[in-house]
Amino acid sequence: MKWKTYGFVLLLDIMFWLILFAELVLLQFPSCGGLPGLWTFAVLKIILINTWTVYIDDKPTPVVKRFVTLVCLLLPVFESVRTLVGFSTFNGRPVPTLGMIALAQISSIIACAFWEMDLTHGQKKKGGQNLGSTAVLKRVLKYFMPDRLYLMFAFFFLILGVACDAYIPLYQGRVIDMLRGQLYQTHFLKNLGWLALFSLGSPLFAALRGGTFMWILSRLNQRVKGLLYSNLLQQEIQFFEDNKPGSLASRLHSDVDKMGKTVALNCNLLVRSTIKGVLMLQLMVRLSWQLTLLTVVEMGLLSLIQSQYSVYSKEMKEELQDCQAENNRLATQTLGNIRVVRSCGAEPYEAGVYGRALDQMRDLKTRMGLYSATFLVLRRLLNVGIKVLILVQGRSLISSGQITVGDLLAFFLYQGPLSASIREFLYATGEFESTAGVIAKVLGYLDRTPNAKPAGRLAPEALAGGIRFQNVTFAYPSTPDKPVLKSLSLEVRPGKMTALVGPSGGGKTSCVSLLKRLYEPQDGQILLDGQPLHSYQHKYLHQKVTLVPQNPILFSGSLGSNIGYGLENCTLGMLKEAARRASADGFIESLEQKYDTDVGECGVKLGAGQRQCVAIARALVRTPRVIILDEATSSLDADVQHAVRHPNPDCFFSVGPTSGGRWTFSGAVESTSPENVFEADPKGCSGEAAAGAGCDPTGGGPSAEDGGGGGPHRVHGGRGHRGAGHAPGAHGQ
Repeated sequence: MKWKTYGFVLLLDIMFWLILFAELVLLQFPSCGGLPGLWTFAVLKIILINTWTVYIDDKPTPVVKRFVTLVCLLLPVFESVRTLVGFSTFNGRPVPTLGMIALAQISSIIACAFWEMDLTHGQKKKGGQNLGSTAVLKRVLKYFMPDRLYLMFAFFFLILGVACDAYIPLYQGRVIDMLRGQLYQTHFLKNLGWLALFSLGSPLFAALRGGTFMWILSRLNQRVKGLLYSNLLQQEIQFFEDNKPGSLASRLHSDVDKMGKTVALNCNLLVRSTIKGVLMLQLMVRLSWQLTLLTVVEMGLLSLIQSQYSVYSKEMKEELQDCQAENNRLATQTLGNIRVVRSCGAEPYEAGVYGRALDQMRDLKTRMGLYSATFLVLRRLLNVGIKVLILVQGRSLISSGQITVGDLLAFFLYQGPLSASIREFLYATGEFESTAGVIAKVLGYLDRTPNAKPAGRLAPEALAGGIRFQNVTFAYPSTPDKPVLKSLSLEVRPGKMTALVGPSGGGKTSCVSLLKRLYEPQDGQILLDGQPLHSYQHKYLHQKVTLVPQNPILFSGSLGSNIGYGLENCTLGMLKEAARRASADGFIESLEQKYDTDVGECGVKLGAGQRQCVAIARALVRTPRVIILDEATSSLDADVQHAVRHPNPDCFFSVGPTSGGRWTFSGAVESTSPENVFEADPKGCSGEAAAGAGCDPTGGGPSAEDGGGGGPHRVHGGRGHRGAGHAPGAHGQ
């Protein structure tokens, strides 16, 4: 903060007031010309002071300009409001008193301190660029727009309740003076009636205001959580690899709740404390401007203490939020993989890791408690000290007859709620400032767009299922300098079963992931029936091209809901037919609840082979044109595996006439069963590989084009086969 500039502005303001006093005395003018003269004087001061600040500071900041405007216009605005509400302007004085001028300058300094606290234009970078506090507030308020009508009612109740609160102490003081005989008794019942009316209206409107705000808050949380969850589901796979599920779940629940509470409740506090503070301050000035000046000094000192506390509180709350997200991640990871933990006997280790994380959170909360206790002690000491000064000054004013005992009592009744309003205002601004980083993270997730090409509109009724990799180069986003595939060209023709085999790390699963659009290639393209994958509708593509992974994931719920997952209008007959073709109907029909049987968390109530059968049925129920198997038969029994390798019209993955030309693209780590053990000659098929191209590594066996149309085709994916212009070797069997 450029204190020299602000001090120069205050000195210029005092100098102009002294010049005005001198002119009035020398020219013997009775006043400065009322409100018109006061406004004219204020405008002249703005022009002259802004001109002088340019010489002190070459580029005055917006805060300096606002400070100059506030210093010059505060008194004219205050006197204009007093005139509008019926108070006599200047109380017969030619110009405002020195006390009023000092009060205006102190109020301007307090406002300037708030502006410098980054409430209006600050931005902070921490692991990325965050929005400024005001920008965050504006963004969040947009989500309240559907409830703007209810907000109008809530703020209407708020204003009425605050008005009732503000006038209760005034009428209490009047009634006490009447009881002591210091005022006329003719209006006793009238004042008592107003006191009763305001006392009843205050809790009534407070209840209406609180209930309306809480209802609006619940609607906001529901709306934002729905939008955030929907947007998270649209993100690319790499996003979920970079952000752990526990952390995302914490953002979705605790952070959204914190955002709603911070904005809704703190905006309520800000508006209520501001209106209440202004009304009470105006009434306090009417009672005694000397005592009000002491109260304003307390406000200024309290704001300085609060500003320092807010800085530390913001940093610690962000640390606490990250710590909570990490604890959620640890708990979710451990409990979700309890079988691995149990099999390794790692329960004590995991308990120790989680315990150390809890110790870190405890230490952080202890520090927060110490800062909070220190701030509370300083605030209480300041409050007590100001009250002692008010009592001393109040005794002097009563002795001189400037105020009555009722006025002093009313002032004290105002002083407590006014201090509370200031504390509420400072707490709300500090709370919002400390959680602005958390809110910015939620808004960042809401604004984030997937780092992938948008899906197209193609959804043809007839799809042959031909796939072609054209010079595909791909590296995972986490290791962009280590490509997994280099200029891969591969063609898989419809109606064929193609096996992609090779050692671990050969790029087989990467091909599968690209085919399902889980990732995007850095170069080249993948065509489905001659069209790029991204040109198809998202839902259509994943319905026509299905994947059965090696370790299928099932959701908590029934068997039927897992088989028909994501499908609309999926009938029981469709489920049974898919289960029959996946050889899953046998064990399903043996269960007591059949398709309504609960599979447990991640399908833990089923065996590995049963989960694979359910996953295969889930793929088949979509009537796909392309089925991708990523070692999907490793846990199946011999009969089911035999059905996969030797397709026939009555079992799944048939490539005969009854299958409608559907083909299976199978990705395996290595061929281990006797029927699949086959090592292709690297020299047999080099360059661009095409399944079913008639290449026979044995030198005489019939290829798919030679009459073996029903046989599977293998594309061997050894490391040595990847390179510029080369693909894994393709061989027919």
